[in-house]
Amino acid sequence: MFLHIISARYVDRYKIEIRFNDGRIGITDLANSLNGKVFQPLQDLVLFQQFEVDTELGTIRWSNGADFAPEYLYFLAFRDLSELQEQFQKWGYLPAKVVANV
Repeated sequence: MFLHIISARYVDRYKIEIRFNDGRIGITDLANSLNGKVFQPLQDLVLFQQFEVDTELGTIRWSNGADFAPEYLYFLAFRDLSELQEQFQKWGYLPAKVVANV
């Protein structure tokens, strides 16, 4: 199953509550992700709040063309859930576990 965003609403500062197509709802804090040419303008909270769900891309996007992969937003929202750690490793958001040869 491909991960898509079903709905999203602004919460506070750089936080967005997101509903994903797997039924999970989580809050994504993008405060530390707004770097680089396309994302830096989103540091303006007025612009940041003007996102929309792009059903074609399955994620949220802004009028300046900025968007994040839904997997990245999912990682930010649920990175502390132990049952998702393996998936986050597969996606490359966490380092793979190194198994020592004993």
